[in-house]
Amino acid sequence: MSRFTEELKIIPKTARIIAGFAYVAAVVFWILMFLFSHDREMQSLPEAGKIAVVLLPGVILACYVLLIGYVNGDARRRGMRYVMWTLLAMFIPNAIGIILYFILRDPLMKPCPGCSLIVRPGFTFCPHCGTSLRPTCSNCGKAVEIGWANCPQCGTKLPGVGPAPNPIG
Repeated sequence: MSRFTEELKIIPKTARIIAGFAYVAAVVFWILMFLFSHDREMQSLPEAGKIAVVLLPGVILACYVLLIGYVNGDARRRGMRYVMWTLLAMFIPNAIGIILYFILRDPLMKPCPGCSLIVRPGFTFCPHCGTSLRPTCSNCGKAVEIGWANCPQCGTKLPGVGPAPNPIG
């Protein structure tokens, strides 16, 4: 299964239902506009134009509702304030709230290798079982990155870092 279809599963069922109703409502509205309108310009549109005017607003509205549903489901999955982000996505105009969400969202949470509890990526130790999630300095206990020669907090030489091997010989 592709990543796209996996991400689509995040959209809540409620958002899918609302998107379906929004699509149907928009299509019915534009069909009624064409049936009961006395505007000559609207009536003189070619058939392809009439079909586009009837279907496209519904598709755009349904996509917007599905995006708001995705923001809700994804924020919930990432442990963020999903109600706040959903409201921002809904009420900040021109989809700026949705764009802000994608710029500012937190990274995905990962399971602890010791107890399988879902923890935030920035944690150094699991809050449930105490398993080390990232390497730490032996002197000050602060998190360090793999490959660092010295601790950035206290300057202690980190073990396991030797001179880089010579790739030529």
